[in-house]
Amino acid sequence: MIKPGAMEIAYLASAVTLPGSPVRRPDAFEHDRMMTALRGPFAERGMSVEDISWDDPAADWASYGAVIIGTTWDYSDRQAEFLSQLAVIEANTRLFNPAALVAWNIHKGYLRDLESRGARLIPTLWLETADAVTGPAAFDRLGSDDLVFKRQVGAGADGQYRLRRGDPIPHMPYPMMVQPFLPAIQVEGEYSFIFIGGQFCHALVKNAVAGEYRIQSSYGGRETVIDPEADDLAEAARIVAMLDEAPLYARVDMLRGDDDALRLMELELIEPYLYPLEGPDLGPIMAAEVQRRLTGSYSPSV
Repeated sequence: MIKPGAMEIAYLASAVTLPGSPVRRPDAFEHDRMMTALRGPFAERGMSVEDISWDDPAADWASYGAVIIGTTWDYSDRQAEFLSQLAVIEANTRLFNPAALVAWNIHKGYLRDLESRGARLIPTLWLETADAVTGPAAFDRLGSDDLVFKRQVGAGADGQYRLRRGDPIPHMPYPMMVQPFLPAIQVEGEYSFIFIGGQFCHALVKNAVAGEYRIQSSYGGRETVIDPEADDLAEAARIVAMLDEAPLYARVDMLRGDDDALRLMELELIEPYLYPLEGPDLGPIMAAEVQRRLTGSYSPSV
């Protein structure tokens, strides 16, 4: 039960993920799972969690003790507006993760920064324009006959293409990043390591359905909780430790390369689904960390 006078915490969503939306995303059930995972543990610590669209014009951000960026899954097509709104929110209350970190993480060029700090990446070609000239040339430049083209600002595999040498180049109106296709995505799967406050919470492997390589739930992907190998966990933790400060949450997505070492695919710091079904302690751990950050101390749940 929520205590009288509980501190209100806003969980930022998008209009298309909120319950009751007339045009709700098919993967919005992930939003519902996150809200179910958070509300009870936050209430036990004297905090209520309200989901609200990040662009709600009626929102009184100063009335919230903190704002957590959640399922804001339309930000990639409204980048400037989204970042501007985060600045407004942060001027009125605590924002997790901070706006400056979000601005860095919103463009996948952050991967080059992490590579300069020692992160192992999949070989990547950065194209400001992907067209009938630069697209075919990418196969020679990367030395591969099978490539994946991804938006430099994007999420959920939207606007993503897997192309073989000789395939027609589709219209790609955005700056793209291009990587060799790694068969491990269809064999072993993609690993996700979830960290709260810089500490490991849980891990899982995401597998695509037969004939598919995209592992998102929208494409039929499925998840399996794992107890990660010590070396794999250490590599994921090393990525999080490259940040100047530990974020409230981070999801490290990795794929095994041909050398058997995990390669960083994404360091998700903005709006990732944190897989609460695979990590049943996620809610209590997040509630404790938010309380610690707001009060400067940790106290057992009451």
